[in-house]
Amino acid sequence: MNRSVDNNTENNELFDKVVAIKRVVKVVKGGRNMRFSALVVVGDKNGRVGAGLGKAAEIPEAIRKGKEDAIKNMVSLPIDENGSVPHDFIGKFGSAEVLLKRAPDGTGVIAGGPARNVLELAGYRNIRTKSLGSNNKQNVVLATINGLSKLKTPEEFARLRGISVSDL
Repeated sequence: MNRSVDNNTENNELFDKVVAIKRVVKVVKGGRNMRFSALVVVGDKNGRVGAGLGKAAEIPEAIRKGKEDAIKNMVSLPIDENGSVPHDFIGKFGSAEVLLKRAPDGTGVIAGGPARNVLELAGYRNIRTKSLGSNNKQNVVLATINGLSKLKTPEEFARLRGISVSDL
C-alpha cells in the first residue's frame, strides 16, 4: 500500500505507508458497532516524516484520516552524509523504546516492521535499530519518531557549546 501523494502545501512528493489496521468493536444495546483504526506513516524520503491515527466506519476513510493526521504531525530529521543518524540514541514513547545506532555505508536499514516503515519514509539508508520493551506498533512508531526528532547534528552541538565543529 505504498502510494505517493501530492500535497499542495508542500512542493515535494509525499509517500505513505499503512503500518496497521485494527478492527475496533463497541458493544451497545442493539449489537456490535464495528469501526476501523488505521496507523499511517507519511514521509518525503528526504528527512521529513510523520505518523497519524485515523478512525472511521470504513477502512479507506480511516486510512485517509490517518494520512491527514500524519501530514499535520510531520517533523524534520537530521541525516548525515552516510544516510545514517548523527549519533546513537534511544527513543522512548510509553513503554516502547527504540535503540537507533549509526551504521557505515552499505549496511542498509536493519529494523523491525513498524520502525522500518518510519526509517525508510524518512530517507535513512544505513541504520541499525533494536526495539526494546513494548512491541505495540503504535508506540514503536511514535518512539522511533521521538528518538529521531531529538537527534542533534555536530553543528548544533558545536553551537550549543560555543565552539567550532573542528574543535568538537
